[in-house]
Amino acid sequence: MGRTRPVILFDLECDSGHVFEGWFPSGADYDQQSAKGQIRCPVCDTVKVKKAPMAQRPARGQAREPERKQEQAAMLQALRKLRRTVEKNSTYVGNRFPAEARAMYAGEREEKSIYGEATCEEARELREEGVPVCPLPWIDRADH
Repeated sequence: MGRTRPVILFDLECDSGHVFEGWFPSGADYDQQSAKGQIRCPVCDTVKVKKAPMAQRPARGQAREPERKQEQAAMLQALRKLRRTVEKNSTYVGNRFPAEARAMYAGEREEKSIYGEATCEEARELREEGVPVCPLPWIDRADH
């Protein structure tokens, strides 16, 4: 097993005020990715992101494990709710998503709420064309 590389954790904030964490091999890696517009807000997908003021982190050995488990459980619950809402209110179009979204945007098909699969490149191209799409964090269903 190889050695683990150290990473730096930054609190990041987009220009809409969404705060999230980013892990980077070094401060220089953050600077390079930021300069290239490679850091995106997971909420609104903007690349207008900066470092946010960081709260004091507990020292190693002062684990926040119960707090983290609660945060993870709340996040999983929210993601499952998002999935149920999307599935209930949208039509699944599978890997035809890019073509269907373009056709609706061009007025060739009736507009309706759809979801499906697209590669990162396809989603980027759709956004560049002005097609209103939003990548979603998809999570497996919890049937229990």
